[in-house]
Amino acid sequence: MWAPSPPRARLSAALLALFAASFVVSTGVRAQDYDIGTGVKEEKPKASPQDSCIGVFLTYTFIEREKEYPHVKNASAQAYAFRSQVTVLNTMSEDLKAWKIFIGFQHDEILVSAGGAVVTEGTDFPAHVGNGTSLSGFPQTDLMNAIDTAGDMTQIQVQIDLTGTQFGVKPPGVPMPRTIKLQNEGFKCPAPTKKGSQMYVCCVKDPKFKHKKANSTRFLPRQKGDLTIAYDVLQSYGSSYLAQVTIDNWSPLGRLDNWNLTWEWKRGEFIYKMRGAYTLKKDSSSCIYGEAANYYKDFDFSPVMSCEKKPIIVDLPPDRAKDNDIANLPFCCKNGTLLPHMMDPSMSRAIFQLQVYKLPPDLNRTALYPPQNWKINGYLNPQYVCGPPIRVSPMEFPDPSGLMSETTAVASWQVACNITRPKKKASRCCVSFSAYYNDSAVPCSTCACGCPDPAACDPDARALLLPSEALLVPFANRTAKAKAWAKIKHRDVPSPLPCPDNCGMSINWHVLSNYRSGWSARITLFNWADYTFKNWFAAVRMDDDAYLGYENIYSFNGTKLKDINNTLFFQGLEGLNYLVPETDGKDPAVDPRVPGKQQSVLSFSKKHTPKIDILGGAGFPTRLYFDGEECALPDEIPRGGGDRPTVAAAGLLRVVFAVVLVFASIMNYL
Repeated sequence: MWAPSPPRARLSAALLALFAASFVVSTGVRAQDYDIGTGVKEEKPKASPQDSCIGVFLTYTFIEREKEYPHVKNASAQAYAFRSQVTVLNTMSEDLKAWKIFIGFQHDEILVSAGGAVVTEGTDFPAHVGNGTSLSGFPQTDLMNAIDTAGDMTQIQVQIDLTGTQFGVKPPGVPMPRTIKLQNEGFKCPAPTKKGSQMYVCCVKDPKFKHKKANSTRFLPRQKGDLTIAYDVLQSYGSSYLAQVTIDNWSPLGRLDNWNLTWEWKRGEFIYKMRGAYTLKKDSSSCIYGEAANYYKDFDFSPVMSCEKKPIIVDLPPDRAKDNDIANLPFCCKNGTLLPHMMDPSMSRAIFQLQVYKLPPDLNRTALYPPQNWKINGYLNPQYVCGPPIRVSPMEFPDPSGLMSETTAVASWQVACNITRPKKKASRCCVSFSAYYNDSAVPCSTCACGCPDPAACDPDARALLLPSEALLVPFANRTAKAKAWAKIKHRDVPSPLPCPDNCGMSINWHVLSNYRSGWSARITLFNWADYTFKNWFAAVRMDDDAYLGYENIYSFNGTKLKDINNTLFFQGLEGLNYLVPETDGKDPAVDPRVPGKQQSVLSFSKKHTPKIDILGGAGFPTRLYFDGEECALPDEIPRGGGDRPTVAAAGLLRVVFAVVLVFASIMNYL
């Protein structure tokens, strides 16, 4: 038998070994790709959406729900208690400051609690959020980045546990929101991905967003708002701190009278004493019978200013401004009046201080948390919506010694509040329209300021037109005039009658005249309340043609506002800037009550707007404000050719009548 030579034998053995090795490797590789038991090829695991996100990753997970009482047959009216969880994860290489998200609830949800967050607008729980709501972080307002925290999930992620009530989605349907997104500036979010009881989205930085000037500090820049509130910690101790609150009015139409400020303590704090303001309720029982007494066992709570979780804070009267015990601060003690800066800069700011005591586990100098859910309102003023407090760079103050140095606050937060337009039938003042060319006045709208008791009237019926003199008497005394006027004008009177406007303040705008080179109007303020409006102001927004033609107002001070388009600003003359309250008539048993009243005539030119259509309604304002509150406008405006002939038609009738008289005279003569 032939045998290979030794060199050939060694070569054959090497080739055989190489073949065997390659077979083993290839078999091993195939074994990794296939399940030996089933022979099915295994797919390599894909990266999760969270891992591929470089931005902020949001998830909403529906957990469970349970039918609530009462049990009803109508599925759309059945209430269910639900639990869900939202996570916000920072997957960027930089921190996310003051995170804020929007959840697009759509099933008439009522949010009962949100662990780890607060409603951004400061709404109290339970909160009706059926049209969606914004949530902001508390106490974890910022999310650090993974690089600086070694991936510590407690610092780069927050979990929000939601509980509430929703309506109408019958099991096994899952009541998911329509969307979820990040609301921080400079981010864009695509439509979320929905999978069963979970939805998620990756929000990334918008490359087209124009960033503001870089902030050299680690804090967010100060915000702009119609009204801002600064919360500055001036001194900090282990169990307490001294804070100063500064309220600034920045809006040319913003104003507050007898302001009430409220917030919510989230960590058991209480106010020991205050300067420059006080709380309406001084009661220490919540401390004595609460957690505060468990820690401060030998503490005398009798001098405590407020132990309420939601204190209501008001300004001091001017006669206490120099009181060293409770006042003696700059910009304090104006009886709660905040005016626009253009009216009086010294009256556009308010300041007060408070000493706050804390509870465990916040017993160190740096454990500082501002109160949440800030709200501020006045007697008849704009309605403000305030955001959450944002950590900003510490405020700097002039040194109290008088030297040129500055002292810095221990910590500072800022709350920005903005004016919102009143909802329909929720204003606090209203407007009526009238004109020389129409003998019917259009009164304030039905229920313009709400309808507390609509049982005896129709809250949806249109207000009845009136003779102009009826605007001078209270609504309760207008019924007979309105019915008689409708009979004269051959109009139907609805039954039941329309509800009143229920406004304590009304304004009449009357188009007074119209001639070749100009036109005029008259504005009349009516105060139907038992309240004196001091340093009042009004503002009127007109169409372009009317605004351009404004010349003068004769009994008020008037000016054009540069910051707000097409807006005229009026205020009372010196010594005449008080709008007195409603008073009794000469004979209270017979005569109706008389409103406080002020009026003035305005003149307009047609030099630059010769084609302005006054008879078509161009002489009426598009918005009207009183003391910052936007007043409800009527549903219609008077027009020429209405209840009585227009000016042109009336002139023609007079000419025809004159011709007839002349013709009759001639015939008699003949």
